[in-house]
Amino acid sequence: MAEVLEQTGSIAKVRIEVPAERVEKTTKDLLSAYRRSMKVPGFRPGKAPDRVILARVGEQAFWEEVRERLIEQSYPEAVRELGLAAIAARLPEGEASAPLAGAPYSYQVEVELYPQVQLPQWREMELGVEKPEVEDELVEAALQDLRRRYAEVKVVDRPAAEGDHLLLQTADEQTFPVELERAEPHVREELLAKAAGDEVEIAVLDDDGSELKRVPAKVLEVREVTLPELDEEFAKTLEVESIAELREKVRQSLQAQAENDWREARKQTLLERLAEGLQADIPPSLIHDEERALLRDMEEDMKQRGVPFEDYLRNIEREGKLEEFKKDLHEQAELRVRRGLALEKLAEELGTEVTDEEWDGYLRGYAERYGLKTPDFKKAVGPEGLENLKLRLQRDKALAEAVEQLK
Repeated sequence: MAEVLEQTGSIAKVRIEVPAERVEKTTKDLLSAYRRSMKVPGFRPGKAPDRVILARVGEQAFWEEVRERLIEQSYPEAVRELGLAAIAARLPEGEASAPLAGAPYSYQVEVELYPQVQLPQWREMELGVEKPEVEDELVEAALQDLRRRYAEVKVVDRPAAEGDHLLLQTADEQTFPVELERAEPHVREELLAKAAGDEVEIAVLDDDGSELKRVPAKVLEVREVTLPELDEEFAKTLEVESIAELREKVRQSLQAQAENDWREARKQTLLERLAEGLQADIPPSLIHDEERALLRDMEEDMKQRGVPFEDYLRNIEREGKLEEFKKDLHEQAELRVRRGLALEKLAEELGTEVTDEEWDGYLRGYAERYGLKTPDFKKAVGPEGLENLKLRLQRDKALAEAVEQLK
């Protein structure tokens, strides 16, 4: 038997009673298990009486184990019986009493419930995201990028100058190219005027611009870049007849990209408004789980940079920024939870479904990114990963549908 004693927001206090017959059966089963596994001097295997078993195990420990088994069995049944969307539970203080032989056992548990979500009146929202126009400056910048892409590059025996490319080698003999024109300012400053054979140290910075570490490297080559002229001959290498035609083709491509970016910006703006305005009593465990996920992502990012995550945290603590870091982590986690709840509710309101054709195309696109065939990708990701990807596709589709319904 189970009943909800009270509910405040996302917390329900539930009383659960286990019948005396189940208490007796669980007790006997545990005694039998100990009797089979325990060797008791003076008794044949499996023949020691209950009082001897209890004396050797310890009565308090024995009844605590009975209690744990009863709760483990009865709690899921109670949640199903009451129809609760439970995500976590804990026994309140003072609820540690052990069961008694021959009597029902009752206990109370605080259950964290999946939140009920109410979205703001989103259909009336004005997003304020202007449709972009492709200016001439953007077209010219894209043409210059094309020139760089088709530039002639040759190794030169001189110090590096603006516009050069360099090939570096780290201590573990890994090589990587650097384009001075596109390098971070601190990298460009370190490499300008360096020649082949020179030793350098490249600083690795975090998102705030603080130095995480310095990577020693050696300059292997300095490469001079010669850009092609922006003329008819260059246009023909790109399979168009004239610079005017090339410029128009570039403009159309930029316009298509700008409109795609505009649609994405509208979706993200709507999502932020939904997350900000939704009404929900969010259980702490959801935010805590999201904090752990964020920490795992950060640890992986640090690993990719070659920086131990523990060193990163110690550096934050030394700078007196640990509390600020924890606060930011909590705020990011809460925002991510609110976004997820908003998308889930939106998909529910709109009745958004993913078609087989959409799902197959989505999987095919993901598989191609990793250079895999779809069956191999599905096997690598596993059932849980595929479920998460399908959920992401459904929510993104719901967001796009919602944007289309706005005025």
